[in-house]
Amino acid sequence: MTRFVTRCALGLAATLLAAGATACSPAAQQEPSEAGIHGAELDQPYAASTAELTTTSGEKRSLADVDNDLTLVFFGYTHCPDICGVVMSTIASALTQVDEDLRDRVDMVFVTTDPARDDAKVLRGYLDRYNPEFEGLTGDLDAVVESGRSVKVAVEEGEKLPSGGYEVVHSDHVVGLDAEGQGQIVWTKDISAKQMASDIETLLTR
Repeated sequence: MTRFVTRCALGLAATLLAAGATACSPAAQQEPSEAGIHGAELDQPYAASTAELTTTSGEKRSLADVDNDLTLVFFGYTHCPDICGVVMSTIASALTQVDEDLRDRVDMVFVTTDPARDDAKVLRGYLDRYNPEFEGLTGDLDAVVESGRSVKVAVEEGEKLPSGGYEVVHSDHVVGLDAEGQGQIVWTKDISAKQMASDIETLLTR
């Protein structure tokens, strides 16, 4: 399987870490690197957590349990009023623009930051709106927090909503894991579907 060549993140990783947990906060759009990559390739890859979560089909799985050349990981929640839907739509659209042979080498995993409400059934219904092949992970909140921390996604409970629920505060970047479960690239929410599709094809063909 392909092992990605790691490169300097051009400061984006430091920016993400400095920002910490954000309630769907804006992030600066990145210019493409000399290699033509629009996301930020990390010079110090993230090691995905082995904390046990549960898939929408009831199987036990951790972020580290990857079985494809590239796994896109996004942390969000089904009640998210804005950015989560935007990011998920971008991912879904990007994958439709990737060459079919390469598309088969890409998985997408959505990890809920609101496991109290996002059980397997709720997650499955949510993800099916974007792509039935997308996988969802839920489970104990502590495991979700640990999993997020491993890929620099900060998760915490936010303010109470008038509905009685609560706004979940979380980072909003997408992480690309390689075949070894190492996070090699990060995309901010401002990436376009076309740019992400281009990055995916570049990562899988070089």
